Amino acid sequence: MADYAALIGIDWSDAKHDICLLDPQTARRETSILRHSSQTIDEWAAALRARFGGQQVAVCLEQSRGPLIYALMKYDFITLYPVNLSTLSRYREAFSPSRHKDDSTDAAYLAEVLMHHRDHLRAWHADSEQTRTLRYLVEHRRRLVDDRTRTSNRMTSLLKCYFPQVLEWFPDIRTTLVCDFLLRWPALDTLRRVRRETLVKFFREHHSVRKETIEKRVDSIKQAVPLVIDRAVIASSVVMTRALAAQMKTTLEAINEFDSQIAALCAVNEDFALMQSLPGAGPNYAARLTAALGTDRERWQSADELARLSGIAPVLERSGKSCRVRWRYLRPEVPAPVLRRVRRRVGQALVLGAGLLRAAACEGAEPSGGGANLSLQVDQNHLQMLEEQDCLR
Repeated sequence: MADYAALIGIDWSDAKHDICLLDPQTARRETSILRHSSQTIDEWAAALRARFGGQQVAVCLEQSRGPLIYALMKYDFITLYPVNLSTLSRYREAFSPSRHKDDSTDAAYLAEVLMHHRDHLRAWHADSEQTRTLRYLVEHRRRLVDDRTRTSNRMTSLLKCYFPQVLEWFPDIRTTLVCDFLLRWPALDTLRRVRRETLVKFFREHHSVRKETIEKRVDSIKQAVPLVIDRAVIASSVVMTRALAAQMKTTLEAINEFDSQIAALCAVNEDFALMQSLPGAGPNYAARLTAALGTDRERWQSADELARLSGIAPVLERSGKSCRVRWRYLRPEVPAPVLRRVRRRVGQALVLGAGLLRAAACEGAEPSGGGANLSLQVDQNHLQMLEEQDCLR
């Protein structure tokens, strides 16, 4: 176990941080409060370096990312030990059944966890800049995709109330074409007065070039009958539709920008091709999986540790005569859905491949690598994996 010149527990918040410094030799405590600002944190770190002569200092805090941990990453003499929120909560309740809570005491508890239970903690080491950039990009993109879904649902619900024809003309409203269409003609009465040539030109400018599709849409527009004629409903809905269309268009442009940035990083990442070769892992899922696993292979000593971290490993609860197995309640946001998707596709491939091997064996023929008639491409590596399916399961 590494020796540190000082053990520090920090209970962080947006405005200030409570600090408890513990001397590992004398167990003497020092408490202080640090205001959250870049200059204050830098001055505190400089004083800490000067006091202990640049020796390593361990810091325990309740986060693995955020403004404070980002600020402390740049100091090479500080080793970070992030802990789960429930770890401190259960430790506090063990010594304070009344659930008394205070920022200063929480900082002291974190220092004690570092003092007495450091062998159960794992020091946090930053991954490569490229991997961390990819991780942040895929997480931000995922939030934008969720925003796109929420905006799409709101637009669909609103259009059903006064302008349902749009949902018939455009099967997917999450496109720039639909956004520009609604921004220009948010109501049926204004749309029907538009000349046919103007509509055709608009569709062609938005890369809708199939003549049959354009003619069908234009004819439907000219024959459309309004669902609602109440001006109060239409006027208020038009304002909201334009707002949602503008929001959707901005979100779509942002997602495209993230996609280009992610693709550029994945193109130079050595692990991306491996992740993309997994069944069920397309470009987006492969990028998320690459970011989740990172480049530090020393983080996991076995496949079981990776399975537990990703949230796909079950949890055993045994007490007396009772015994049950359940899913993990807490798991990371990114790896678990991706790994479950890959695992499901692998299982489907194994079941299908096993059937192909049995059919080939019954006919006395060798399994073919073409598989064109069955729409399945199989090579020798896949055959070997299928033959060892019992071992893989």
